[in-house]
Amino acid sequence: MAFEELLDQVGGFGPFQLRNVALLALPRVLLPLHFLLPIFLAAVPAHHCALPSAPANISHQDAPGNISHQDMWLEAHLPREPDGTLSSCLRFVHARPLPNTTLGEEGHSHGEPEGEPPTVPCPQGWEYDRSEFSSTIATEWDLVCEQKGLNRATSTFFFAGVLVGAVAFGYLSDRFGRRRLLLVAYVSTLVMGLVSAASVSYVMFAVTRTLTGIALAGFTIIVMPLELEWLDVGHRTVAGVLSSTFWTVGVILLALVGYLIRDWRWLLLAVTLPCAPGILSLWWVPESARWLLTQGRVEEAHVYLLRCARINGQPVGDNGLSQEALNKVAIGERVAHKPSYLDLFRTPRLRHISLCCMVVWFGVNFSYYGLSLNVSGLGLNVYQTQLLFGAVELPSKLLVYLSVRHAGRRLTQAGSLLGTAVTVGIRLLVSSEMGSWSTALAVMGKGFSEAAFTTAYLFTSELYPTVLRQTGMGLTALVGRLGGSLAPLAALLDGVWLPLPKLTYGGIALLAACTALLLPETRQIQLPETIQDVERRSSFLPSAVSNLQEEEMPMKQVQN
Repeated sequence: MAFEELLDQVGGFGPFQLRNVALLALPRVLLPLHFLLPIFLAAVPAHHCALPSAPANISHQDAPGNISHQDMWLEAHLPREPDGTLSSCLRFVHARPLPNTTLGEEGHSHGEPEGEPPTVPCPQGWEYDRSEFSSTIATEWDLVCEQKGLNRATSTFFFAGVLVGAVAFGYLSDRFGRRRLLLVAYVSTLVMGLVSAASVSYVMFAVTRTLTGIALAGFTIIVMPLELEWLDVGHRTVAGVLSSTFWTVGVILLALVGYLIRDWRWLLLAVTLPCAPGILSLWWVPESARWLLTQGRVEEAHVYLLRCARINGQPVGDNGLSQEALNKVAIGERVAHKPSYLDLFRTPRLRHISLCCMVVWFGVNFSYYGLSLNVSGLGLNVYQTQLLFGAVELPSKLLVYLSVRHAGRRLTQAGSLLGTAVTVGIRLLVSSEMGSWSTALAVMGKGFSEAAFTTAYLFTSELYPTVLRQTGMGLTALVGRLGGSLAPLAALLDGVWLPLPKLTYGGIALLAACTALLLPETRQIQLPETIQDVERRSSFLPSAVSNLQEEEMPMKQVQN
């Protein structure tokens, strides 16, 4: 007897599974609130060097034409960039006198020669435009100009933490259970988020945000498998897409919360405090019965299976969930040794899957966060752009749902990544004067990248066996978060060549699309329980297509 047969008896899709999806919705909503938080948290408003107060002897009559008093004062102290805008990072050593004006003591030439006066970096700090943001980490610690790299680095530190956390949570949840480690993730995120909001220095903030990333990795690794391991084959797709919709809710919610809360400390608190009710909700979240059986914990699995049958209204016979029946399943699924990351590379088929998934996840994360965190240059303010980027994810979910059911996981994964690469490439060819076309292509690219992300979670969870599912997800998420941590830094390549960041995002997405085609299809295939199940499958070989179709036939009946 396999676990799928037990699910048939207790109900593979019903109120129990729907309640489970609802209880695990909160982590899905919290993830984008933190992952995309730098859009608002680290926003850099318009700024210029702090200047002395304008003397009272400058009158409005001195200003030529429609130039205001303030503009005239800035013109006297700030040089212009090649594009004609006033410099954000330099000021004149001494204010230059303007025609028909009197600027006080600073306006004298001090014996300087004719021409452009010498400039210096801002010696007294900066003045910021507070109309859009009352406070960000950039304004808090002056992370602009020569220090702008530190501002970008906060996202890199955060995703580096997610990278480390993915390894830790993937391994530990296979050792100690999904539910227990989900509690650890909730508590750690709450504590580290509160400490981050109270940071008194940049170093303290960078360290605590890194630790927050480690904690949040638990959500990314645990939630999807914990849902899938309670679902039958026919409903994995719909549940996977439904649960991923909560990510989109978080993206849209971030635009609203960011608009209402303009101070970075209160904003960080607002996206962290929902962890408190999340901790309480774990009382009703079930442990994975699949995982319990692989560990030989038959009695605990029996309790959860009976609860599932009761909530789903399924009558269970005397022999259906007997100790003997469960022991047979446990014997077939129990692992002889504790899971290890080396197990992912010991056998040829699993090694092939792991290497390909690493490349795919790197490309998915690198392109998604590269496009998501770059919300400038679209002719919209940051709140409108974030709302638009969130709204486009909804049709992306529908596209994924239809595509994975008819075209399969592999083609959906490769096609969405290819769509991302193509839209980014076309956007490079569109001139700056065609603003509406550039905006439309950016939104389409974001939609394709979200489709790739949604498919990656579902696809990868189905490729790995139960005994190594969390470990495999941890490894691929590790490599993926490496891509996410490098994406903000890739934006700095515009200093080398302006189109280089977009070219990099598109090129990596194209490489990942080609790699996805090397993975086996998992549509309407039972979840593998052991390493042997993965190795026995022949879906890599063209000659085995008929065998694959024979396996799919009973599954189609389940779906119908």
